[in-house]
Amino acid sequence: MTPVRFDGAFAIEEAAGRVALAGRIVVEAPVVFQPAIVLGLSGPGGEVSAHSGETHYVGWLPRGAYRVRCFLPGTVAAGDWRMRLDLFHKAAMADERAAVLEGAFALAAPAAGPAAPAAWSFEALPPGVAIENLSWKRGHADWFFRHFDHAATTVQSYMLGDSPLLRGRILDVGCGDGITALSLALRTGCEELVGVDPFRGYEKLPQILAENHLPADTVPPRVRFRPDDANALDFEDDRFDVVVSWGSLEHIVGGYARALREIRRVLKPGGLFFVHPGLFYSTIGSHLTEFSSEPFFHLKHPREELERLVLGTRPAYMDRAGTFEPPENYWRWFTELNPITVAGFEKELRDLDFEPWRVALRTEDRIEYTPELQRYPIQDLATNELYLSCHNRKRPA
Repeated sequence: MTPVRFDGAFAIEEAAGRVALAGRIVVEAPVVFQPAIVLGLSGPGGEVSAHSGETHYVGWLPRGAYRVRCFLPGTVAAGDWRMRLDLFHKAAMADERAAVLEGAFALAAPAAGPAAPAAWSFEALPPGVAIENLSWKRGHADWFFRHFDHAATTVQSYMLGDSPLLRGRILDVGCGDGITALSLALRTGCEELVGVDPFRGYEKLPQILAENHLPADTVPPRVRFRPDDANALDFEDDRFDVVVSWGSLEHIVGGYARALREIRRVLKPGGLFFVHPGLFYSTIGSHLTEFSSEPFFHLKHPREELERLVLGTRPAYMDRAGTFEPPENYWRWFTELNPITVAGFEKELRDLDFEPWRVALRTEDRIEYTPELQRYPIQDLATNELYLSCHNRKRPA
């Protein structure tokens, strides 16, 4: 199956007061990432090229048909022109040419004013979903975007550098609803991805995909989910090339030391470990910002007062994929949190032969040191988020 293809020829039409080449593409796969078209023209005055990504970024498209227009630049003069359209998409972390379309057309007059640049547009055709309703068009305000688009690409490219190891076997520890794990698998073309989470949030994945305009068969057979506990991973030694943990270690009841040892065990020597742990002493470390916007409120108030606040307040639900949990669950989660700090976490990793490769920190612009905060180190309060990738330097068995 061709993931995306041209559907017939492209023809000249008048649109928005300009001359455009217009046609259709069809997405046959459940989803394609970053589809783009490169137009090459040769004719009067020489050659002209235009890349759709320069004026119209497309993050991903679900299965369906789409109308595409390329508004020709002012350098396209009257006369006979030969054209070539190359259709690309991202697959296994590389640009893949999916189709080529060639043809010819004639212009009785210049395509546009002398300074007019090329411009592109993509439009979903019925019964498809309008592109404006897809997560990558809505951006960071959209919950699905933050997990399917932002988190997955942060792990893959920003922190793991599109490593070839991502094409092997990947384990996601604490995968939650499985959205980020699925996106990572689809984007990398990995051999296998296993997501584990004892709370089985991934059972909601089909519903979440449907609500965000992706078909049920978006989940390929090489992606599997299991209710394993991170403290007892049911895999043989050295099984995985990459292990990922996004916002999960802080939630392991009773501590995460055993989980780190298990991750080290199942990760191959030289394998990559990406981890994004919640930092308890940051402004967002309480995981209770749905109850109060006061900075460091979980460090400023007695435990009894915090309990009354949480149990007596209706939360401003956010970032929960439509899951509405009772306040009692939020309070239990808070009391179970592991108090992770950057310095302490780095030592724990190094003691297990994890060698830092890439580190990114997101910090507070300014901290108001009220009397209640005087006992906390500056670094712990100032660091909101830690993103870290490591090489597993354990010796081969």
